[in-house]
Amino acid sequence: MPGPLEGLKVIEMAGLGPCPLAGQLLADMGADVIVVDRNGAKHDPADINRRSKRSIALDLKQPASVAALLKVIGTADILIEGFRPGVMERLGLGPKECHEHNPGLIYGRMTGWGQDGPLAPTAGHDINYLAITGLLAAIGLKDQPPIPPLNLAADYAGGTMFLLFGVLAALHERGRSGKGQVIDVAMSDCAPLLAGLIQTMAHHGQWTEARQSNLLDGGAPFYRCYETADGKHMSLGALEPQFFAEFVRIAGVDAEDCASQYDRATWSEKHARYAAVFKTKTRDEWTALFEGSDACVAPVLTASEAPDHPHNKARQVFDRPGGVLQVNPSPRFSRTPARAPEAAIAPGADTAEVLKEAGLPAGDVSALLGGE
Repeated sequence: MPGPLEGLKVIEMAGLGPCPLAGQLLADMGADVIVVDRNGAKHDPADINRRSKRSIALDLKQPASVAALLKVIGTADILIEGFRPGVMERLGLGPKECHEHNPGLIYGRMTGWGQDGPLAPTAGHDINYLAITGLLAAIGLKDQPPIPPLNLAADYAGGTMFLLFGVLAALHERGRSGKGQVIDVAMSDCAPLLAGLIQTMAHHGQWTEARQSNLLDGGAPFYRCYETADGKHMSLGALEPQFFAEFVRIAGVDAEDCASQYDRATWSEKHARYAAVFKTKTRDEWTALFEGSDACVAPVLTASEAPDHPHNKARQVFDRPGGVLQVNPSPRFSRTPARAPEAAIAPGADTAEVLKEAGLPAGDVSALLGGE
């Protein structure tokens, strides 16, 4: 069965990180995603973000290559790019030029700081985007510097996911207006939207800016990780009273703790007691003890351990096409399932095919390929 995005054509300008992931997720759902690679780009079979796509390799410093790409863009629904502001314009591939060839094109632009503003022309990374939004200051241990949450929060949650949301929303609107538009996705704009619950709690005086002092930042003894007897860890997330009561019962801690669960004055003492309790058994022993319960306790697995967890195996979360560990597409659709993961496409593997599909004469295609 075709995926839910079957028939959608997407042009992805080759880059790093969140934009390639957006292209991968669109391809997973059945879109025809064509990556525009640079001539001579190296092939990495383990580059998971290149799965299920096609690739053309062009020298965009050459006017003939730009003209050829504009021809391809003329057949597309969506273009996504993650360059600094002005780069696409200097290539002759900005929104103005693209919309002249394709007025209905959805033009998705993703940057760290946005297309304008004082920081727009400067470099940055996930840690920097989080730093100015108030999010980074909330993550980490008390009395220590903030800890970057890998590059997941701004790059991928704030970048990839909002780029997808934006271009698909614009695609829906195009169904009414028939017109394309430009989507300006700034990670520093989008990442703070993830913190709506925290902002609400802060407004009501339920959140302090001191790290590791709150309900969800490791401050609460019932929402944090604990070391086990074998030096591994268990996660505890018993926020609700009924789940906390289940944890108390199974772990064998003082039943009177239930009455004072949310009393912050007791949290420090409970931290110490629960830490001592978890140190009495190995991670596997605790896992077996809490199996099937509503205590909200789960083992903290490493990336290499995760594929073998029984739940992940039952759900077929992971796969190894070509021997490369990958995560299967998600979410799951009842009628139009996503395509199975494929190996990463080599740069330029589909140049001739894509250019011919776009209507370039065979002679022009041969000339472009011969000039590589």
